[in-house]
Amino acid sequence: MADGEVVEDFYGVYLLYCINPQYKGRTYIGFTVDPNRRIKQHNRGVRAGGAYKTSNRGPWEMVLIVHGFPNDISALRFEWAWQHPERSRRLRGMGRKKAKETKYEYCLRILATMLQTKPWSRLPLTLRWLKQQYFKEFPAGMEAPNHMPIAYGPVKPAKVRKNEEEQEIEVVEVTCLLCDDAVTQTERMRCLSTSCQLNAHVRCLAKHMLQREPPGTLLPLEGPCPSCGSILLWGDLVRLKRGCYQQEEEEVEDHWVETLSQAI
Repeated sequence: MADGEVVEDFYGVYLLYCINPQYKGRTYIGFTVDPNRRIKQHNRGVRAGGAYKTSNRGPWEMVLIVHGFPNDISALRFEWAWQHPERSRRLRGMGRKKAKETKYEYCLRILATMLQTKPWSRLPLTLRWLKQQYFKEFPAGMEAPNHMPIAYGPVKPAKVRKNEEEQEIEVVEVTCLLCDDAVTQTERMRCLSTSCQLNAHVRCLAKHMLQREPPGTLLPLEGPCPSCGSILLWGDLVRLKRGCYQQEEEEVEDHWVETLSQAI
């Protein structure tokens, strides 16, 4: 897993599968910002930074990872619910492991259920199979939402380097198209079209796109650009504008971003 697709602002929740004949079939769910380093830690034991539950039971293989979370808190909450479906209020109705179901199959069924359940079903997540030999289709009717791509092969988190331009980013201001108030670079959302001159607050653009969503929806899935009219996927805008959820969380307490982060 040393090489792979480079992904910026990487927060992932992964699934391990034990291939040790003595413990074969056991699973482990965890969170990481660097999957290549993390799998080495698990296989080297606690002293190398691995988990107690995986220590001295390897080798383990990292077979699947879900990434695209807006921040570490969102990913850690996803990890906890995947680990404890019986304690998550959103998953209590899915039932316990079936008698003929392996632990691995049960983990995948939990994941499939989570991806169909709000608020996770609205996040711009990617399902990445790191080991294709472990690939299994989700049960019929429980496929991942269309806006969540399925990828294959290893992944490598990008190392973001701060420079002088990034350190002074707060100084530059433009006007939000939707509310006419000043918007700094750190608050600004832009259109995916390079020819579009859209500048908007994260919260303003979210409210604009939510007009096309069913009442009560907290997170937009897609909507028109208020400047050029192009239909945009919210997940693509999030990937373009890194960290926007976390930046808005402190500014507007009752905003949909904070509601989403507390919903699990």
